[in-house]
Amino acid sequence: MAYLLLACAIAAEVVATSLLPRTHGFTAPGPAAVVLVGYGLSAFLLAQVVRTLPVGVAYAIWSGMGTVAVVGIGAAFLNQPLTTGQVAGVALVVCGVVLLNLSGAAH
Repeated sequence: MAYLLLACAIAAEVVATSLLPRTHGFTAPGPAAVVLVGYGLSAFLLAQVVRTLPVGVAYAIWSGMGTVAVVGIGAAFLNQPLTTGQVAGVALVVCGVVLLNLSGAAH
């Protein structure tokens, strides 16, 4: 159940972060409200997750997978260029999250 809540927390954060450009510096009320609700929901869900999973592991997965998703969304839908260095950085983030989980720290 904790991993399902974590996936929902990541999804809420990714939606909120992806909508940040549409807030126009928080001058557009609709997108700004969605961003604030998304971040609030994400923080609430993450707080539930750390009742079961170690905070370091949960946060690493949340931030790492959120970063990977937002980079992908930026490249695919927001016309943001993706350099070789950025791809390497994303790969390192994924490797770090995998190593944290395989190390047994989550058990």
